[in-house]
Amino acid sequence: MTAPSNGVIADALEELGDLYELDGAVIHRVLAYRNAAKVVRDAPTSVAALTLQGRVTELSGIGATLEEKIRALIETGEIPAAVRLRERFPPGLLAITALPGLGPKRARRLFDELGIDSPQALREAAAAHRLRTLRGFGAKFEESMLAALDAGAAERPRHRVVLDRALAVGELVCDALSALDPGARVQLARVDSLELIESSARTSDSAARARTHSGIVVELRAVAPEQFGNLLQHLTGSAAHNAALRERAGRAGLHISEYGLLDDATAITHHCAQEAELYELLGMPYIEPELRENRGEIEAALAGTLPALVELGDIRGDLHCHTTASDGRASIEEMAAGARERGYEYLAITDHSATHGFGDDVSPDQLRRQIELVREAEARTEGIRLLAGSEVNILPDGTLDYEDELLGELDWVIASVHTSFGLDSGAMTERVIAAAQHPQVDALGHLSGRLIERRAPYAIDTDAVFAACAQAGTLIEINASPDRRDLSEVHARAAADAGVRIVINSDAHSPAGFDVLRYGVWTARRAWLSAAQVANTLPWPALEAKLKRRR
Repeated sequence: MTAPSNGVIADALEELGDLYELDGAVIHRVLAYRNAAKVVRDAPTSVAALTLQGRVTELSGIGATLEEKIRALIETGEIPAAVRLRERFPPGLLAITALPGLGPKRARRLFDELGIDSPQALREAAAAHRLRTLRGFGAKFEESMLAALDAGAAERPRHRVVLDRALAVGELVCDALSALDPGARVQLARVDSLELIESSARTSDSAARARTHSGIVVELRAVAPEQFGNLLQHLTGSAAHNAALRERAGRAGLHISEYGLLDDATAITHHCAQEAELYELLGMPYIEPELRENRGEIEAALAGTLPALVELGDIRGDLHCHTTASDGRASIEEMAAGARERGYEYLAITDHSATHGFGDDVSPDQLRRQIELVREAEARTEGIRLLAGSEVNILPDGTLDYEDELLGELDWVIASVHTSFGLDSGAMTERVIAAAQHPQVDALGHLSGRLIERRAPYAIDTDAVFAACAQAGTLIEINASPDRRDLSEVHARAAADAGVRIVINSDAHSPAGFDVLRYGVWTARRAWLSAAQVANTLPWPALEAKLKRRR
């Protein structure tokens, strides 16, 4: 029997967690299986092999009980506990637990109180307005269930890999290939599937394809050194960008391929070791990979108006991080040391406010004490300015959860939506605009509320928010957390075009969390942003002087 992949094992553990929740198990047991599923899915080596070697408990969160279940899955193709639990529930009941906003616990209520046991039964009950007869299930819930069913959301989702985890695998493969052949040039080209290219005179085969234990497809392309730029440009450019380049080249009697640039007039194929050489042959300056989306970059290149894109080294400070005062995992001093090690000049401590909604909130009295602690920590810490801040929750009516007088004692206020995501677009837009217009709010955080692969953006009129922020002088954040990357590059560019200044923050919950800032910078670069359009490329005194509360 073929050993199951990490993805198959993870799916089985996730299903078992859902079944236990349907059965009313304590939440700690349910979370144990879900956490184990994540550990297994992200493991860099075969979990089946580790299990057969008796080493699977070396993985964090995998104990003897989980080892027994994984071993049973490997040897029999099933987990006995899952088989027993499936017999207790109709097959369709587990299917509807995958619907956003439902989950096993609420699905069990629908089953017990309304007899709903399948996606079709749920559709019929929602259409007949029977769901709203249950406490906690209103008309909006019925509408969201019908929309989710129409979108096919009751099907088990295909697991995709968030960018940071895909990059971790790609960078590991690049390092391994470079170690095998130190003279080779190895580069990660794109991450829809991980595609790497290698330039080495010793390479005879031109391509290889493999799948990692975590299910990520890795493709290796080998090319002669003098063709490296041709292939790299081909792989990093979007299909639309490359098609536009080919069309322009064709009008000039040139034909672009991943192997070279053919000149019809001379029958000479030009090979390019560097991407810039190809663009030069086409009569235009180099176009950065982040811009290659056919969104006007070719025209800008020809007109000489391409922006000088912001770089990671331009960022002087981080204005969104958390400590143990809320849901962070490090002290003020530890976060300050981590920021200073990365060369930052300033750091805002912005723990969650009084109605964060997920525990570990900071009451007004605790915030007053937190301000004192930040001031004391700054006095003990050399080489970095510490700012007393808060990530305040925007309440459904647009007000904030601290009094203005207390907000006025802070150096920095970033306002975000953390609760009541189901408001309609009009109400959500009014809510966020009210916060943007508040005189003590310096910036809006993670505007769309999305969690990639976990939560869709909430409904909001972003253009109206951008106009309000531009008028009020409120900054908008690109949250660099890999699970958020919010604003998206499309919204970030629209915000900048509307006259809004952008701030790129890590939302770090530990010192290691500062490292994710690169994802925010990459988003800004895809949005065509220069350093001048990013507020925290300024020294703190210059940035502080531009804040609306200081003006």
